[in-house]
Amino acid sequence: MNTSDFYDQRETRSADERQASQLTALRALLAQAKSNPLHGKRLPDLGPGAQEITTLQDLAKLPILRKSHLIGMQAETPPFGGFDNPGTGHMRHIYQSPGPINDYDGDGPDWWRAGRALYAAGFRAGDIVHNSFSYHFTPAGSLFDQAATSLGCTVFPAGTENTEAQAKALAAFGTSAYTGIPDFLPRLLAKADELGLDATRLTKASVSAGPLFPSVRQGLNERGVQVYQCYVIADLGLISYETKALEAMVVDEDVIVEIVRPGTGDPLPAGEVGEVVVTALAHPELPLIRLAIGDLSAIMPGQSPCGRTNMRLKGWLGRADQTAKVRGLFVHPEQVAQVLAQCGLRGRARLVIGREGERDTMTLHLEHAGDPEGLDERLQAQLKTTFNLRGQVRLCPPDTLPNDGKVIDDTRDF
Repeated sequence: MNTSDFYDQRETRSADERQASQLTALRALLAQAKSNPLHGKRLPDLGPGAQEITTLQDLAKLPILRKSHLIGMQAETPPFGGFDNPGTGHMRHIYQSPGPINDYDGDGPDWWRAGRALYAAGFRAGDIVHNSFSYHFTPAGSLFDQAATSLGCTVFPAGTENTEAQAKALAAFGTSAYTGIPDFLPRLLAKADELGLDATRLTKASVSAGPLFPSVRQGLNERGVQVYQCYVIADLGLISYETKALEAMVVDEDVIVEIVRPGTGDPLPAGEVGEVVVTALAHPELPLIRLAIGDLSAIMPGQSPCGRTNMRLKGWLGRADQTAKVRGLFVHPEQVAQVLAQCGLRGRARLVIGREGERDTMTLHLEHAGDPEGLDERLQAQLKTTFNLRGQVRLCPPDTLPNDGKVIDDTRDF
């Protein structure tokens, strides 16, 4: 049983040790990727042994792969856009995230590497974890399930439905830890209070897939629940995570993170806000090299007071494109067009993301001059079908929405 404050010794190694290890892993990954014809086209100037990559900074010479482009690439060459190297490992599960974007996981007890984030949040062997991420279609439920069980925790696979039943299970099992989106935990505990249930054994939480607003963290802390964020994506797994220092997010040991100027791919110095670009070193089955994920962040100068020595990110600072995340799910501009097309509509529309209390809201604003009868209901039903989220509809007279090209307007204050 690990009794250290650190998940492993790699978290406290020197910068030189980390760079040497990651360079070796990067060159091996690139050499494997070159055996894939698609990567061969993307990386035409890279030799078979990746000899041209002599430092981690040389990674910036390679082209950016945009996550937003994966939708079209996977549609053209299903299921993974031609990027997979099936000969390098076994794909244990396959998933489909909104977009749609197809994902997978491979062999190993914690393939997504999120156990490191849970360990930093205080999860230990013997904890009973209430996992409220979905196990359906998307990998989030399995991702956090693997992370927790790899630490020796016991997991209740709660999923996303029926708050009352979840509250009863939380109390019955004496749950000590939570994984899920930030917004759901306060509602879950409020339901336990309403039912007169004892949820006081819950003392720690690792949250992701949505912003942790200060008011939510404060409210949970006042209940004795310590909450830590982790930055995880379905395509690559763990990127970074909060520690007990609560000062920025420490980058995972098995990824290389760059912050680049949006639109150029040029790396930015510490402190400057740019787009997050990630290369996962441990996933040869589907190597995604220099994946630009559309999020904005910045490198926090200096070392974490917690003792971990890897670089740190300032957290999520917005989107480099118009994609947004609502209640743990991404919403894409292309999906707004799908909603209109399915309802036989054309014209200017805008999906406005807002916040009421501690809950995200989604409202489709649509310019419409025709007969409105029944249109609200049809559009609301199509929103649920397309986004797997409930939303409202607001019909507007023609030429009243701003002519600024914006399809998704995220008005939340982060």
